[in-house]
Amino acid sequence: MGDIDDALERADREVFTREPPKTLKARINFLMGKLKTTKAVAAELGVSQRSIERYRTGERKTPPKAITDRIDTAVRARWQPKVRDRRRKEAASRTGITVETRARFGYTAPIGTTDDGRMRRLTVHLPPAYAQRLFDAQQQGAQDPELRAIVAEGLQDIYFKDGGTRAETLEVEFTDIDYIDVSF
Repeated sequence: MGDIDDALERADREVFTREPPKTLKARINFLMGKLKTTKAVAAELGVSQRSIERYRTGERKTPPKAITDRIDTAVRARWQPKVRDRRRKEAASRTGITVETRARFGYTAPIGTTDDGRMRRLTVHLPPAYAQRLFDAQQQGAQDPELRAIVAEGLQDIYFKDGGTRAETLEVEFTDIDYIDVSF
Protein backbone atom coordinates (compact mmCIF):
# COMPACT_ATOMS: atom_id res chain seq x y z
CA MET A 1 0.00 0.00 0.00
CA GLY A 2 2.69 2.48 0.91
CA ASP A 3 4.78 2.33 -2.26
CA ILE A 4 6.57 5.64 -2.82
CA ASP A 5 7.26 4.85 -6.48
CA ASP A 6 3.49 4.50 -7.05
CA ALA A 7 2.91 7.81 -5.26
CA LEU A 8 5.37 9.53 -7.58
CA GLU A 9 3.64 7.98 -10.61
CA ARG A 10 0.25 9.27 -9.37
CA ALA A 11 1.75 12.73 -8.90
CA ASP A 12 3.08 12.58 -12.48
CA ARG A 13 -0.41 11.76 -13.79
CA GLU A 14 -1.94 14.66 -11.88
CA VAL A 15 0.13 17.18 -13.82
CA PHE A 16 -1.40 16.28 -17.20
CA THR A 17 -2.82 19.37 -18.89
CA ARG A 18 -4.99 17.22 -21.17
CA GLU A 19 -6.48 13.81 -20.66
CA PRO A 20 -4.96 10.90 -22.59
CA PRO A 21 -7.00 9.31 -25.41
CA LYS A 22 -10.12 7.52 -24.18
CA THR A 23 -11.11 5.03 -26.87
CA LEU A 24 -9.22 1.83 -27.56
CA LYS A 25 -8.63 2.80 -31.18
CA ALA A 26 -7.27 6.23 -30.21
CA ARG A 27 -4.97 4.72 -27.58
CA ILE A 28 -3.57 2.16 -30.00
CA ASN A 29 -3.05 4.88 -32.64
CA PHE A 30 -1.27 7.02 -30.03
CA LEU A 31 1.05 4.10 -29.18
CA MET A 32 1.61 3.53 -32.92
CA GLY A 33 2.72 7.15 -33.22
CA LYS A 34 5.23 6.66 -30.40
CA LEU A 35 6.48 3.14 -31.13
CA LYS A 36 6.10 3.30 -34.96
CA THR A 37 5.22 -0.35 -35.76
CA THR A 38 2.47 -2.79 -34.88
CA LYS A 39 5.21 -5.26 -33.96
CA ALA A 40 6.69 -2.84 -31.40
CA VAL A 41 3.26 -2.03 -29.91
CA ALA A 42 2.40 -5.75 -29.74
CA ALA A 43 5.69 -6.50 -27.96
CA GLU A 44 5.09 -3.64 -25.49
CA LEU A 45 1.61 -4.91 -24.65
CA GLY A 46 2.35 -8.64 -24.78
CA VAL A 47 -0.22 -9.41 -27.49
CA SER A 48 -0.03 -10.53 -31.11
CA GLN A 49 0.62 -8.17 -33.96
CA ARG A 50 -2.73 -9.23 -35.44
CA SER A 51 -4.52 -8.13 -32.24
CA ILE A 52 -3.04 -4.65 -32.63
CA GLU A 53 -4.25 -4.53 -36.22
CA ARG A 54 -7.75 -5.54 -35.08
CA TYR A 55 -7.78 -2.85 -32.37
CA ARG A 56 -6.66 -0.20 -34.89
CA THR A 57 -9.38 -1.02 -37.42
CA GLY A 58 -12.07 -1.31 -34.77
CA GLU A 59 -12.65 -4.97 -35.64
CA ARG A 60 -12.07 -5.79 -31.96
CA LYS A 61 -13.28 -3.25 -29.41
CA THR A 62 -13.03 -4.86 -25.99
CA PRO A 63 -9.77 -6.56 -25.05
CA PRO A 64 -9.51 -8.49 -21.77
CA LYS A 65 -9.09 -6.39 -18.61
CA ALA A 66 -5.40 -7.29 -18.20
CA ILE A 67 -4.62 -6.06 -21.72
CA THR A 68 -6.76 -2.93 -21.24
CA ASP A 69 -4.72 -2.15 -18.11
CA ARG A 70 -1.44 -2.67 -20.01
CA ILE A 71 -2.65 -0.35 -22.79
CA ASP A 72 -3.62 2.29 -20.21
CA THR A 73 -0.24 2.03 -18.47
CA ALA A 74 1.69 2.26 -21.77
CA VAL A 75 -0.29 5.32 -22.91
CA ARG A 76 0.02 7.15 -19.58
CA ALA A 77 3.76 6.46 -19.43
CA ARG A 78 4.22 8.21 -22.78
CA TRP A 79 1.58 10.92 -22.42
CA GLN A 80 2.85 14.51 -22.17
CA PRO A 81 6.45 13.78 -21.19
CA LYS A 82 7.44 17.45 -21.57
CA VAL A 83 4.74 18.56 -19.13
CA ARG A 84 5.84 15.96 -16.56
CA ASP A 85 9.53 16.78 -17.02
CA ARG A 86 8.88 20.52 -16.62
CA ARG A 87 6.93 19.95 -13.39
CA ARG A 88 9.60 17.65 -11.99
CA LYS A 89 12.37 20.15 -12.82
CA GLU A 90 10.37 22.94 -11.16
CA ALA A 91 9.83 20.82 -8.04
CA ALA A 92 13.51 19.86 -7.91
CA SER A 93 14.77 23.40 -8.34
CA ARG A 94 12.13 25.77 -6.93
CA THR A 95 8.94 24.46 -5.36
CA GLY A 96 9.74 21.13 -3.68
CA ILE A 97 7.19 18.38 -3.02
CA THR A 98 4.42 17.79 -0.54
CA VAL A 99 4.22 14.39 1.15
CA GLU A 100 1.02 13.28 2.83
CA THR A 101 1.24 10.01 4.71
CA ARG A 102 -0.15 7.93 7.51
CA ALA A 103 2.59 5.72 8.88
CA ARG A 104 4.29 4.53 12.02
CA PHE A 105 7.07 6.81 13.19
CA GLY A 106 9.52 5.59 15.79
CA TYR A 107 12.54 7.37 17.22
CA THR A 108 15.99 6.89 18.53
CA ALA A 109 16.05 9.63 21.13
CA PRO A 110 17.91 10.62 24.31
CA ILE A 111 17.21 8.76 27.57
CA GLY A 112 14.12 10.04 29.34
CA THR A 113 12.06 10.53 26.18
CA THR A 114 9.69 8.08 24.59
CA ASP A 115 10.87 6.19 21.56
CA ASP A 116 7.73 4.09 21.09
CA GLY A 117 6.56 4.21 17.50
CA ARG A 118 3.02 5.36 16.81
CA MET A 119 0.80 5.98 13.82
CA ARG A 120 0.79 9.60 12.68
CA ARG A 121 -0.84 11.38 9.80
CA LEU A 122 1.48 14.02 8.38
CA THR A 123 1.33 16.47 5.51
CA VAL A 124 4.77 18.03 5.10
CA HIS A 125 6.25 20.19 2.37
CA LEU A 126 9.80 19.06 1.59
CA PRO A 127 12.26 21.49 -0.01
CA PRO A 128 13.57 21.11 -3.59
CA ALA A 129 16.75 19.30 -2.49
CA TYR A 130 14.69 16.30 -1.29
CA ALA A 131 12.59 16.36 -4.47
CA GLN A 132 15.79 16.28 -6.55
CA ARG A 133 17.21 13.36 -4.57
CA LEU A 134 13.93 11.45 -4.81
CA PHE A 135 13.59 11.97 -8.58
CA ASP A 136 17.25 11.07 -9.17
CA ALA A 137 16.96 7.90 -7.12
CA GLN A 138 13.76 6.88 -8.90
CA GLN A 139 15.32 7.50 -12.31
CA GLN A 140 18.32 5.36 -11.36
CA GLY A 141 15.98 2.49 -10.51
CA ALA A 142 16.07 2.74 -6.73
CA GLN A 143 13.80 0.33 -4.89
CA ASP A 144 11.13 1.39 -2.40
CA PRO A 145 13.34 1.10 0.74
CA GLU A 146 15.81 3.59 -0.75
CA LEU A 147 13.03 6.01 -1.76
CA ARG A 148 11.46 5.59 1.68
CA ALA A 149 14.79 6.48 3.33
CA ILE A 150 14.96 9.77 1.39
CA VAL A 151 11.38 10.68 2.38
CA ALA A 152 12.07 9.65 6.01
CA GLU A 153 15.15 11.86 6.12
CA GLY A 154 13.15 14.79 4.74
CA LEU A 155 10.34 14.28 7.26
CA GLN A 156 12.91 13.96 10.05
CA ASP A 157 14.69 17.19 9.11
CA ILE A 158 11.68 19.33 8.29
CA TYR A 159 8.94 18.07 10.62
CA PHE A 160 10.59 16.43 13.60
CA LYS A 161 13.76 18.53 13.84
CA ASP A 162 12.00 21.68 12.59
CA GLY A 163 14.74 22.48 10.09
CA GLY A 164 17.52 21.91 12.62
CA THR A 165 16.15 24.10 15.42
CA ARG A 166 15.30 21.25 17.82
CA ALA A 167 15.78 17.55 18.63
CA GLU A 168 19.29 17.51 17.25
CA THR A 169 20.05 13.84 18.01
CA LEU A 170 16.66 12.46 17.01
CA GLU A 171 16.66 9.66 14.44
CA VAL A 172 13.25 8.87 12.90
CA GLU A 173 12.14 5.45 11.71
CA PHE A 174 9.43 5.46 8.99
CA THR A 175 7.58 2.11 8.83
CA ASP A 176 4.14 0.51 8.40
CA ILE A 177 3.00 2.98 5.75
CA ASP A 178 -0.78 2.95 5.59
CA TYR A 179 -0.80 5.33 2.63
CA ILE A 180 1.47 7.90 1.05
CA ASP A 181 0.70 10.56 -1.50
CA VAL A 182 3.15 12.92 -3.18
CA SER A 183 2.30 16.11 -5.04
CA PHE A 184 4.41 18.67 -6.81
